[in-house]
Amino acid sequence: MVKSPRVQRRSGSGTVGCLGWLALGAILIFLAVQFGKPWFRYQQFHDVMKSSARYAVTLPDSVIRARLMSVADSLGLPKEAKRLTIRRSSAPAGIVISSQYSEKVALPVFGPVLIHFKPRAEEAL
Repeated sequence: MVKSPRVQRRSGSGTVGCLGWLALGAILIFLAVQFGKPWFRYQQFHDVMKSSARYAVTLPDSVIRARLMSVADSLGLPKEAKRLTIRRSSAPAGIVISSQYSEKVALPVFGPVLIHFKPRAEEAL
C-alpha cells in the first residue's frame, strides 16, 4: 500500500481568497468615507471655535457668534449647529463656547445612522 504525499497549502493562501479581501477592503473604505466626512466637518468647526475662544479677549460675543454661524453655514452643518452658547465668567475670567448637533449618515444595508456632535471650547481670559 502506497501512501500519497500530503498536499500542503501554498504560502499566503487562505480560505477567504483574493475577492473576499478586496470586498472587505472596499467596504472599509466606503465606511471610512461615509463617517469621515461628518467627522472632518466637526473638527474644522471645533478648531474655529477654539480659535474664537482664544481671541475672545478682543472680540465681542456678537462677532464670535456671527463668525461661527458663518463657518457652520460654509461647512454645510445642520441648523442645530448654529445654536451657539457663549458664556463669559468673571471670576476666574474665562469663556465657554459650545454647540450640539446631529448628522445623518446613510448606509445602504443598515439605513440612516445618526451621529451626535458636541463641540466645546473653553479658554481662560
